[in-house]
Order: sequence, then structure tokens, then C-alpha cells
Amino acid sequence: MNLRTLSIEEFTAFQQNNPLSNFYQTANYGMLMAENGYDYDLIGLVDDNNNIHAASLILLKPIGIKCFYGYAPRGFLLDYNDISLVKEFTEQIKNYYYEKNVIFIKINPNVPIGKINTEDFLITYNDNKNIIDTLTNNGYKKLADNLYFEAQLPRYNAFINLKEYNSDNLDKNTKNKIKKGIRKGLKFELVSKDKIKDFYNLMKNKKDNNEYYYQDYYTVFSKNDNIDLFLVSIDYNEFLLNSQYVYDEEASKNSKLNEKLARSNKERNINAKMNSDKVLLSYKNDIMEATKGITNNEKIYLAGALVVKHNNMVSIIFSAFDKSYKRFAPNYFLHYSIIKYYQDNYDYLDLNGVVGNFEVDNPYSGLNRFKLGFKPKIYEFIGEFDLIIEPKSYEILLRNGILAKTFDKKDIKVEK
Repeated sequence: MNLRTLSIEEFTAFQQNNPLSNFYQTANYGMLMAENGYDYDLIGLVDDNNNIHAASLILLKPIGIKCFYGYAPRGFLLDYNDISLVKEFTEQIKNYYYEKNVIFIKINPNVPIGKINTEDFLITYNDNKNIIDTLTNNGYKKLADNLYFEAQLPRYNAFINLKEYNSDNLDKNTKNKIKKGIRKGLKFELVSKDKIKDFYNLMKNKKDNNEYYYQDYYTVFSKNDNIDLFLVSIDYNEFLLNSQYVYDEEASKNSKLNEKLARSNKERNINAKMNSDKVLLSYKNDIMEATKGITNNEKIYLAGALVVKHNNMVSIIFSAFDKSYKRFAPNYFLHYSIIKYYQDNYDYLDLNGVVGNFEVDNPYSGLNRFKLGFKPKIYEFIGEFDLIIEPKSYEILLRNGILAKTFDKKDIKVEK
């Protein structure tokens, strides 16, 4: 077999049917990264009958002087349990990229090695963990495992089985937040590319990417209708109707509590009346806010998400909400609405990363708590490896800090 460049058509046909297929390993993702400072190759291991046995998108970028590094996002598309195939593919890649002055290729395979019990957070590992030995025996350097978001892609991901999803089974707090969003008249909208600026205005305080990055993302993946942009706004008319309804109900309850308090000023009656007064004031403020929104004909976006569609899975790649409207629970409403939107036509939803530290005092506990409220399954992936092609140059880059500087990935800014 020999390693050669694949056409987009060849690579796409192979990756779509591969068990490890994911949107990072697509020609579209290569085109996106080409707009962001990378070159890219589509390579495959092909036999004499032109059958492809392994393939990968390889992103290439300069590092050091007249040298490059490669990156195969979510790893190579091959059977990692086939030791002879891993060996041959690795050897051919090393020979192929040695001639191109590539010092190493980073991979983070789309291989789950364990499932986390979301009750006690203990991990049950599977046989895929043996792949670590296969890779290290073939010259791959296993990088340090991480609990947070230090790596290029999350090591822990949350997935929802859309065919088994039932909103009645959600965490109580999550259900209450979703109901709050509905009562406050939140509206879920599928929007077009001309709303990217509105989405960017939500994302800019969370990520360092500029507006053009999201423009490029949408443009590249929309060529095959593989991306959707959603925004959440307020329907002030719906908000007013709902607020008036609950206000009238609470006012009736408050009146009865007044009568009860007049008959008996026991502490529990006093507390019930005080709580009802607070709720009534809250609903009154909602009525005033909704009325103002209608009068001013306001259009405010509270939350948004960019979702990539690939085979039977949809992935929330970016999402954000306006923290000044946190009382509307827009992030809960957004994710609930995304689930409902795709439930009939896709099998899985990737909620994206969580962290491996499930203690309540970790800096990402709010992020974990939010995603766990939707009752996903949490998987630990195999992690990052560097396939070292030119050891001496790799050691120099390691010693002088260039590797650390190049891959100094900033943690996401947490939204609780």
C-alpha cells in the first residue's frame, strides 16, 4: 500500500462511512482552517486496487525556522485496533512528512475510552484504553491528561441520545429554568448568515475569535447545508400575556392570604403572605418590562448557538448568552429548543466539552452543572499524542518553550 493525496471526493466518501467519522475530519474543516493560517492535506493509505484503508485531514502550520507541525483534529480515520494497519500508516506518514520538513503531527483521536457515571462520577473504562499502548509503541508521545480545557479539543464530552430523550427526566432545576424561559416569552429562531454579527455580539465576551471567524465557519459548512445558526429573542407580546396571567393568579392567591392573615397572624401565614408579595412584585415588573418592549418595538437577542450537522450527529460548536438577561434563563431555553429541533431527524447531540473535575469547588462547576442538568452521557476520550517525526528538532522546540507557547490554549470563559 502507498500513501497519497486524496481528492475531496475520495476523502469525503471514505470519511462518511468510517466509524470514527466526525466533522473535524472533513474537507470543509480543512477549508475553514485554510482561512485561519493553515495549509491542509487530505491523505490516504491506498492498496493496489485503489481501496482506501486509512485517511486523514492533516493541518499544517510553520513552527520554528523552515519547519512545520501537523495536526489531525480528532485523529486519523483508521482502525486503531488493527496493530499492523496502525504501524504501516504511521511509518508511511513519517516518511511522507519527513520530506516536507514536518517535525511532528498532533492527534487527539475520536476514540472514547471510558464512560462516566453521572451519579457518583466513577469511570468505567473499555478496551479502547489498550490503544494507548499501540500508539506509544509506534512512536506517538502521550501528552499529559488534562481535567480542564488545556488541550486543543475537550477530553470529556457530553452527548444526548435524541431518540431516548424525554424532557420529563431532566434535572428539576433545569426543568424550572426552561419553564421560566417559556413564561418570559423567549422565542427560538433559525436565522441566516446575515445574523452572524448578532451572534458575534453574544460570543465576543466569551471567545477571542473575531466576527470573520464565525462568518467563515458558516460560509464553509453551509455549502453542504451542514450548519445552522440559532438565536433566542423575546416575544414581548407573549411575555406580556404570560406575565398578566400569572400575575392575576398570584393576585387571587395573595387576596386569600390576606384574609387568612386577618384571621390568624401565625408566623407561617405571615411568611406565606410576604413570599406572595415578592412574587407579585416580580410579575408586576415583568408586565412593565414587557409593555416597554412592545412600546419601543425592541428586538433583543439573549442567546445563540452555531450547530454543525454531520451524519447522524449534531454538535453545538459555539453557544453564548447575554448575562444581563440571566433571569430569563436563555441558555437553558436555547439548549432545550435545540434538542427539540433536531430530535426527529438526528440520533445524537454533542453538547461539547465538560471538565473531568466534578467537585463543586472547581472553576467549571457551573458549566458541568448546566450540561449535566440535561441528563447526557459523559465520555472520556483517549487524549492527545504527538507523532514525532524529527526527534532532535522536537526536543529543541520543547526545550526552548516554542511548543508550550504554540499550544498555550486559553480556557473558555465560564458562563454559569
